[in-house]
Amino acid sequence: MALLLKNLLFTVVAPGTVAVYIPILLAQDRSPGSALALAIAVPVLILGASIYAWCIWDFATFGRGTPAPIDAPKKLVVRGLYRYTRNPMYIGFLTAILGWALLFRAATLVVYALVVAACFHLFIVLYEERHLLAEFGGQYEAYRSQVARWLPRCPLSVDRVDESAKLPSKCAEGDVGGIES
Repeated sequence: MALLLKNLLFTVVAPGTVAVYIPILLAQDRSPGSALALAIAVPVLILGASIYAWCIWDFATFGRGTPAPIDAPKKLVVRGLYRYTRNPMYIGFLTAILGWALLFRAATLVVYALVVAACFHLFIVLYEERHLLAEFGGQYEAYRSQVARWLPRCPLSVDRVDESAKLPSKCAEGDVGGIES
């Protein structure tokens, strides 16, 4: 129960601020777009929120932690959306911000999304990846070698990562490939 409350608190404070409160504040002088804009924006917002919720679930149930650096997961989370990209939670945030941009037809929110993406990238490169390597060692190194930072690759085998630091060297047919690791 405590882990659930910590995840809810973190969600209200951090993602709530970045992906809800600030976008609404930036678009406060704009009214929502047409019915078509609404029909496009709502599924994008739901997709972003669903990605985030799935990641939180995996952090809590498998990793036994929260996204907050002060209470990070105790186990390396390599299941769910983390099989495709190392940073699906950030992708969920950005998707939600773009949903707001569509709803309010606000270029300001697109620029905001780009700034947030740059901040996420710097945080990941300068802190998060180093911390995960120090915390999980070879298991994280193997995971990092098989799963791209941003653009999805084919899913990795969770069982192989959970059992050892060795990951499959090739993906199944239909591999979409990764751009960078």
